[in-house]
Amino acid sequence: MTSPRRPRRGGKLAALAPERTLRRLELQVTRRLDGLLNGEHLGLIPGPGTELADARLYQPGEDDVRHMDWAVTARTTTPHVRDLIADHELEAWALVDLTPSMDFGTGAMVKRDLAVAALAAVGFLTVRLGDRVGSYLLRQDGLRRHPARTGKAAMYAMLQAILDAEPGTRDPAAPDLPAGISALDRGQTRRGLRVIISDFLPPPDALDTTGPGGPDGSAALGGPPAWERPMRRLAVRHQVLAVEIIDPRELDLPDVGLVEMTDPETGAVHEIVLNKKVRERYAAAAAAQRAQTRDALRRSGAHHLVLRTDRDWIADVARFALRQRRAAGRTVAPGVRA
Repeated sequence: MTSPRRPRRGGKLAALAPERTLRRLELQVTRRLDGLLNGEHLGLIPGPGTELADARLYQPGEDDVRHMDWAVTARTTTPHVRDLIADHELEAWALVDLTPSMDFGTGAMVKRDLAVAALAAVGFLTVRLGDRVGSYLLRQDGLRRHPARTGKAAMYAMLQAILDAEPGTRDPAAPDLPAGISALDRGQTRRGLRVIISDFLPPPDALDTTGPGGPDGSAALGGPPAWERPMRRLAVRHQVLAVEIIDPRELDLPDVGLVEMTDPETGAVHEIVLNKKVRERYAAAAAAQRAQTRDALRRSGAHHLVLRTDRDWIADVARFALRQRRAAGRTVAPGVRA
């Protein structure tokens, strides 16, 4: 899919001072969504648990020597300790798609800024309960990992890293969305919440332009999306929330005649006449792609949240969370009478 050539702008989030912007975003989330996304989850045994977390440098006078990781210390010749995760902690990990298609936007914000908002909606409410949030950033130059940490300072740093990621054409050798989901699944095995934030747009080679296509002659989608299989594996062990980021111009095109368009993933430029036939074929292809994404996520067992750049994302998240809570209330365990 191609997109109009347009200089990237930061939208609402990057137009303000980053610190003030993120604090403002935090207040919006906590005031309007507090208690909707997740509740208190206490372990059976209070105090530190027995599950090991990441190794870090030993801090004299602060760390207990009984938590020394002797294997890492021997390999690095520097004292390291291994953190212990409390039994009541939830570990949430997010995979955020920052490929060039996420730098597009014709609504109130660009898709990248909306991805920051979606991550903040989950992250700030998670760290307020003392839980840990980490992320994998799927960038045009590769996959970057931010370790799971508690506290608002770590959350601010993670959101700032997304805002600061440089735009550009995608490196063909860089991991794609299926590879990113697989890396998240392999790298983080502790059960918890997994959030996939992406526009889920298929690569050009996923479109079959040689076949008959749809009834209007549009290109057909070539089978199920490549990310469906790794998404299924991820959902077997974790609770998965897929956040689909959409811009209205990705669903239909305006009647403006001849335009110059560029593919943000490859940088290829085309001149296209947006007449009625082209616009109808484009709208049909966009509707088919959205239906394919929706069906694939349903088969994978992931929860599906759609956010648009031209709508109030907080209201959309709140409505989604309420629907999930009501659905959970109607669920009856096997063998239990309602």
